[in-house]
Amino acid sequence: MNKITFPNEKAAAASVPSESEKNIIIAGVLLSMLLAALDQTIVAPAMPTIGEAIGHPEYLPWLVTGYLLTATAMAPLYGKISDVHGRRPTIFAAIIIFLAGSLISALAPNMLVLIIGRAVQGLGGGGLFALSQTVIGDLVPPRERARYAAWISGTWAVASIAGPLLGGTFAQHLHWSLIFWINIPLGLMALAIINNPLKKLPVSARAHRIDAAGAMLLVVATALLLLALNWGGSRYSWLSPIILGLLGCSAALWAVFGLRLQRTEEPLISLEVLGNSVVRCGTLAMFTVQAANVGLSVYLPVYMQSVYGLSASSSGIAMLGLLLGTVVGAMASGRAIPRIAHYKMIAIIGALFSLVCLTALALLAGHSSLIVLELLTIGAGLGTGTTFPVATVSVQNAVDQAHLGVATGVLTFLRSLGGALGVAILGAIALGNGLPLGGEGLQALNTAGTAAMPFAYIFFACATTMALSLVAFHFMPEKPLRGRAESDTPVIVE
Repeated sequence: MNKITFPNEKAAAASVPSESEKNIIIAGVLLSMLLAALDQTIVAPAMPTIGEAIGHPEYLPWLVTGYLLTATAMAPLYGKISDVHGRRPTIFAAIIIFLAGSLISALAPNMLVLIIGRAVQGLGGGGLFALSQTVIGDLVPPRERARYAAWISGTWAVASIAGPLLGGTFAQHLHWSLIFWINIPLGLMALAIINNPLKKLPVSARAHRIDAAGAMLLVVATALLLLALNWGGSRYSWLSPIILGLLGCSAALWAVFGLRLQRTEEPLISLEVLGNSVVRCGTLAMFTVQAANVGLSVYLPVYMQSVYGLSASSSGIAMLGLLLGTVVGAMASGRAIPRIAHYKMIAIIGALFSLVCLTALALLAGHSSLIVLELLTIGAGLGTGTTFPVATVSVQNAVDQAHLGVATGVLTFLRSLGGALGVAILGAIALGNGLPLGGEGLQALNTAGTAAMPFAYIFFACATTMALSLVAFHFMPEKPLRGRAESDTPVIVE
């Protein structure tokens, strides 16, 4: 049975931000998103220097894993908190927690403290991802929201390019701690920019409760799953007692979390949101798209180095084709969505085009020129980029204002989880087909001319996940996008 939800009185009574204030808020939240995105890319080139400086280099992967664990697990929790207490205090808390983690990391005297600092950064960073898109959803009606997806994609592009450059430069020529100190002025600037304008955003009028037990179940279940995905096939065998135990405990906690959603009066994730067919299909589509996208971005440089003999820096430059293709695809999609009635076709055509390019990559692995490789990766990026605005706008358009934060948080959570799962699956395929990921092993494979076959399987796996996203987009219902005049009307949540 459909439920009609009316806008709350407090939201209606709140003063509406002017256009200039909206632009200031959007600039501030994008700067906040840049903070979190940078810290996913800036650390990697500095890791050898960090290991040499503070010791225990065997724990360096935890600098990435620690951030990923907490950031992914916290995304849906921030969405719920912001629906209860409002966007301004929640995004302020996320930025402050992120800056506290940056300070701990910058002052870390040893590897343990640095890993703890990175985990604290993730506690705030997970909120910055979800809340940035939620705030934009508050300010802009769905019909106009798609064009801001280009700014979001541009933010990710800046982080993906600037992060490795800054990380390598700071570590090599200055000091590794600067990769964390740089967050302090950027975070304070974001707080100053959004402080007053965010006061005009509406806060839900009815009293809510935070499901603390449900939140703990979600965080622990996610953390155990991501630990298994990160350790499986590398540190431990996939069939080892440790990995099987982690997966079993995670599955049990997910089952308990599902039961709690059904029996709790006000669960962490509303059943109305989970039962919405648009949200269900849209988040599943983003889960599979990100599995292919992140997995490809991780293993494509390895492919370029092992098969084409490129250096690490040259392969990074060659990756710009995939990156810029994704940004251009998102920009084109964002501009087209308000002008096309059946906007879902943008994502379907884009996913299909990406599928064709990824399949061609697999079939031509080891047999194509570098120019052909670049063209195919640009095409894959273009196709993938078109899907992000469609999924985000569709999911936010399908729910009422009271559930906007939760829906966006779930979308962000599954998008991050899809990326982690994609990397883990492709890593298992690589190791299962005898692909060593170390430099000497890659050189040996390149000399022997046997490196291409494992990558063919990797590219086929990316194509398969993209095909799954195509199916999800096909079954996602398409609702007319609401404009400004319709933003204050009752919204039917299915």
